[in-house]
Amino acid sequence: MSEEQSEYVRLRIDMVLEASDVLLLIEAARSRIAEDELMPDEERNLALEAVSQDAAEALAYLVDPIDLVSEVPGVELAHASWSSELAEYDPEEEWPWDEEEWDTEEGDGGAEELPEPDVR
Repeated sequence: MSEEQSEYVRLRIDMVLEASDVLLLIEAARSRIAEDELMPDEERNLALEAVSQDAAEALAYLVDPIDLVSEVPGVELAHASWSSELAEYDPEEEWPWDEEEWDTEEGDGGAEELPEPDVR
């Protein structure tokens, strides 16, 4: 790694998921919250109320991006944040990448094609 390269990498993922069974999703989130022994009771009650009213909130309790990288060799998580929201989605519509939104400070677009890795 050259001196100019940062050892920090920002990984951006944008997904649209279909909640095909909202009640099942909510119940799974409620179970996860109920089983969390480290969560204080006051926070648990607020979380249970939130996930019971909002499928997006329930999903945020079940999908943890930290789990995505916890077993990746050679990396240590420095910072993570995530959110979820209900969204309109048309599967027939092409997904337009907003170049401005995904641009880095150096001006590299997030939707660029990367070269295939050299695997030997």
